[in-house]
Parts: sequence; structure tokens; C-alpha cells
Amino acid sequence: MGTREDIVGAAAQIMRTEGFARATTKEIARAAGYSEATLYKHFRDKTEIFLHVLDGRLPGLGALLAELEQYPGRGEVRANLEELVITALRFYADAFPLAVSLFSSRQLLDAHRARIDELGGGGPHYPLVALARYLAEEQRRGRIGAGADPEAMAGLLLGACFQHAFLVTFSGEEASSAQLSALARRLVATVLEPTVSDGGG
Repeated sequence: MGTREDIVGAAAQIMRTEGFARATTKEIARAAGYSEATLYKHFRDKTEIFLHVLDGRLPGLGALLAELEQYPGRGEVRANLEELVITALRFYADAFPLAVSLFSSRQLLDAHRARIDELGGGGPHYPLVALARYLAEEQRRGRIGAGADPEAMAGLLLGACFQHAFLVTFSGEEASSAQLSALARRLVATVLEPTVSDGGG
């Protein structure tokens, strides 16, 4: 791996075990085997590193959402959403321990939010917005019923994934792949069953 990858990998490990607030750039650099000065040659601050951790070291929720948005109408709606839910379940379960310490201090959260805005946006609302856009496009194509509410559907699916991450983090018991698949099928069926048109899969 290169220097940037080493730093992101070390940050991911420390943030998982210590949380965002306690993962200092000094500790991250030391764990990666570099000086703090070297770290700052590659990243402007800890928030930028954190965003790279979310983007590159956790299950690819953002990449899958981008793919769905780019290629609507491909595959079956149900299968697409089941894959998305499994990915989101894994993403939030991995991300929750990293991000939870952000909420321990209003000052820390405000500073982090401002820094994300400076770096070009993003944030926890992005998956909801992207999924709602995908669902709206499938609705426009007639693959989801006209009476469906894409924003509500996105909120119900991803909200359930986030709640699952909270429960997994609290219990310390990880779900198996079979359990995640079964949960994804149930969630998608509950949200999608009344809305899928005959062409939706």
C-alpha cells in the first residue's frame, strides 16, 4: 500500500476502537508508521481522513447508489433493493462505531459539519437523497407504482438499516450473511410489495 492508504487504514482501525473524537492525527500517523508532518502532506485534517475511511474502507454504499442512479431500469427492482439493503446494513454497522463519538459534543459535531461543507458536501443525508432519486426514476419508468412515495420508501429502508446498526453495536453480536439476506428480503418486501408494478420484478 502507499502512504495515503496506510494512513486511511490506520485511521479506520483507530476510529473503530476509539471513536472519531479520540482518534488524533498524531495517533493515526504513529499507527501508520509515519510522522504527523507526513500525514498533513496527504490530508488537510482528520475530517478529510474520516471521509476517505467512509468512502474506501467500508462496504461500498455510495458506489452502489451511484451505479443504481446511473443505470435505472436495469435488473429487477426487488433484487436491486435487496442488494442495496444488505450493503447498507453492513455499511452502517461498520460506520456506527466510527461516527458515534461525533455526537458526544455539540462543538465537535458543528465543526465536523462545517468541515464537510468545505470539502464539498456529502454527509449522512446523501444515501437517502440518492436512493429516493433512484426510486423516483424507477417510478417514472413504471416499475414502481404511481402511488408510491420514493422519499418515504428510502427513509423506511435506510432507517431500518441504521437501527439495525445501532442494535448490533450495542449488543456486540454481528449478524451472519444469511441473517442479513433474510432481513433484506423482509424489509424490501414490506416496503415494495404494495408499490411494484407488473414490470418491476
